Amino acid sequence: MICVGLFSQDCALQPLLSSALGREFQFSFESDEAGINRLLSEENCHVMILDLNSNHDSLKERIECARRMIASNVAWVIMADDGLRSTATELVRQGAYGYCRRPPSIRDLRIMLQRAYESSALKKQFDAAQQRLDAAKDRDRMIGASPQMQNVHHLIDCVANIEASVLVTGESGTGKELVARAIHNRGARGNRPFVAVACGAIPETLIEAELFGHEKGAFTGTVGAREGFFEQAGDGTLFLDEIGELSLYTQVKLLRVLQQREFSRLGSNRLVPLRARLIFATHRDLGEMVAQGKFRQDLYYRINVMKIETPSLQEHAEDIPHFATHFLRHYGQIFQKPMESIEPNAMEALQGYSWPGNVRELENLVQRAIILAPGKVLRLQDLPANLREEAVAPIEDCIPGGSFERQLRDYKIRLAATAVKENNGNKTLAARSLSISRAYLHRLIRLAEPGVICGQDTLNIGTEAHLIN
Repeated sequence: MICVGLFSQDCALQPLLSSALGREFQFSFESDEAGINRLLSEENCHVMILDLNSNHDSLKERIECARRMIASNVAWVIMADDGLRSTATELVRQGAYGYCRRPPSIRDLRIMLQRAYESSALKKQFDAAQQRLDAAKDRDRMIGASPQMQNVHHLIDCVANIEASVLVTGESGTGKELVARAIHNRGARGNRPFVAVACGAIPETLIEAELFGHEKGAFTGTVGAREGFFEQAGDGTLFLDEIGELSLYTQVKLLRVLQQREFSRLGSNRLVPLRARLIFATHRDLGEMVAQGKFRQDLYYRINVMKIETPSLQEHAEDIPHFATHFLRHYGQIFQKPMESIEPNAMEALQGYSWPGNVRELENLVQRAIILAPGKVLRLQDLPANLREEAVAPIEDCIPGGSFERQLRDYKIRLAATAVKENNGNKTLAARSLSISRAYLHRLIRLAEPGVICGQDTLNIGTEAHLIN
């Protein structure tokens, strides 16, 4: 049943309308702005009728109230006598759905209320679809201003409108699918389908049927014909994630499709042209797999026309504040718990962590912290214990000589200096070899600089480390 709010000073109007239209519409009577606000806030009102009668008091107040509210998702129908026809017309120009004369024709009012309800429902569906689209675009938006991410942006722009195979590589959680979506969205196929397939999640016995489709009776258990992912992608983009998980047999099938640009469903001889663009991704070293005989060399060269490597989060730790702030606002809205900022000591803890799970781990951690945070600011206490322990136990510049803490600190500094030297000055590789974050490595290196006084001694180890960028 369609719920209709009636904003009127005429108490007799509701029973009259309920008697005539009660089978299709449920009327709720309100005579003041507070009642209308309450009715709209309950979100169970589909259409609102504004009753304008020249003889009623507070006419101007109700007109101003309607002007403030007609932009809402609820459709407004203006019912006015002939003396207020120009006012009603002006309200329609400002956003009200329509206008009918007072007293109304029951037939005309029924039609107008029905159409106003349909219009309101369509508007809500459109707004919901737009929110989903905006959310999808927000998820696909590439974040990060570091040189590593700028290079990824550059490569995406280079291949977006070129019909060449792209291989996206990188550790798990670094955003390989995000890169694939960005290539799709920035190119001419952006308004076409984007089909993502997790190759490692499909059993070997079903992978061929899932990719290429099948006809009725192609194998035991098939009830009818089914399109595969290649057909579902159409003129859009097919993203084959974890391509290194495919068996050698499936690799042969895929290679032939890429070479011939056509395929057939299981159980059919009819050839279907391949229209979709293909993007591949893997966290494995395909070159090493080729050397081991686990991945076909010809397929490797076929898919590796353009290679984009997504950096680990540890390699561009300067982007952590950008990622963390984005996730804070994004999931604050989703959880209906708006967040304002991240405390400096909490942000320092995030930057000092090594992030073995990369951006995906950071995203999950921020979600958990938002749930635990009592206020609108994410605090150090809201972070997991392992991050808090590292943050609250900083390396002190002055520790009593000969103490256990002093010896432990000196040992850590020697390890850091040695790691930097062994990796030819590459701090990212040095931090990775020690399984620590680059930010923590920098803190150790700063203590290794000449002239840092600890107790009564001067630290002179690792003096070359601070000179290496």
